[in-house]
Amino acid sequence: MTARLHVDLPEGALAAGRTIALPDGCAHHALRALRMRDGDAVTLFDGRGGEWRASLVVAGRRDAHARIEAHDPVEREAPLAVTLALARIASDAMDSAVRKAVELGAAAIAPVVAARSQGATQGAKRAEHWRRIAIAACEQCGRNRIPPIADPVPLSEWLGARAQPRAGIALVPGAAKPLGEIAVDRALDLAIGPEGGWTPEETRALGHYGFIAASIGPRILRADTACVAALSVVLSSGGGLR
Repeated sequence: MTARLHVDLPEGALAAGRTIALPDGCAHHALRALRMRDGDAVTLFDGRGGEWRASLVVAGRRDAHARIEAHDPVEREAPLAVTLALARIASDAMDSAVRKAVELGAAAIAPVVAARSQGATQGAKRAEHWRRIAIAACEQCGRNRIPPIADPVPLSEWLGARAQPRAGIALVPGAAKPLGEIAVDRALDLAIGPEGGWTPEETRALGHYGFIAASIGPRILRADTACVAALSVVLSSGGGLR
């Protein structure tokens, strides 16, 4: 399997026939983590769409270049654009949820601060951490567009700023409507609460903004597990896992 590397370069820097210097972090990952050698095939992408076939040119112990051969316009985005509004949860679980959401095909991730959220400090710093996780997930899963991850904001602020009209589903344990029975269109906001769930006030606020309360079975799932299960259901019904 050919290694994939995200390169953070200005638009137009990638072009067939060029040899480019890989950014320091990218070169370190290629040479140290992946143990790539001179001449190894590599796939590069910059997040603007498509990917580039290239070969590695090792310039030293720490520096590496890539000789770009051709562009492939392949896209692997889901036809259903799902924004995952995930209430902040414990750090390790949040990292896992972000990684899995990107791998499954979430179009965007909006961390929100709920009444029962954990780790609600250092919002912007944590968002940068999640963006790095998203890049690594895209390298692994083959996506060529990196889903945006917003800085965390209170749930009420995020609800007030949502584009309207837009479909919304909120996971609420015990809700009468099963998630798999809700028809989805081309865009959806999927709200998943923290450990302990949404408060009654938050559930009412979500309903006020048009969210349909849905359940995902008789068992209570951890928030990070619920992300995987719920995204699998809605993306499967929307054709994103075919």
